[in-house]
Amino acid sequence: MFIAPLNTDLLLSEAEKENLYLKLIEQINKDFNLANEGIDFPKSISPNELKIQLHEKIYRLIQYKFAEYLNLLYIIDVPEDQIRKLDGSDIIVLSEQVTYLILRREWQKVWFKNKYR
Repeated sequence: MFIAPLNTDLLLSEAEKENLYLKLIEQINKDFNLANEGIDFPKSISPNELKIQLHEKIYRLIQYKFAEYLNLLYIIDVPEDQIRKLDGSDIIVLSEQVTYLILRREWQKVWFKNKYR
């Protein structure tokens, strides 16, 4: 049964522990490219650097390319109700929370593919 880690650091730590961190990076790159938001994280990127760069990317999308941001959420399949529950009053906090939701959904995809392949 899939149980998502409670925060970004735990999620990335679990991905590493299960030797699926590289698959997670591949999934993120794939979905961002599908959404025409070219991103190409190298497989050598550290979990902390991934978290920082992904957060910056989401922040910029919310700030300057909102339609593309919504399209990205749709492509990745982040549940709409979870996005609606977030408080949008502070864009830095919002983009951090959305980064976690994106990572959680991408991790879920990778985890299921690995478990049921």
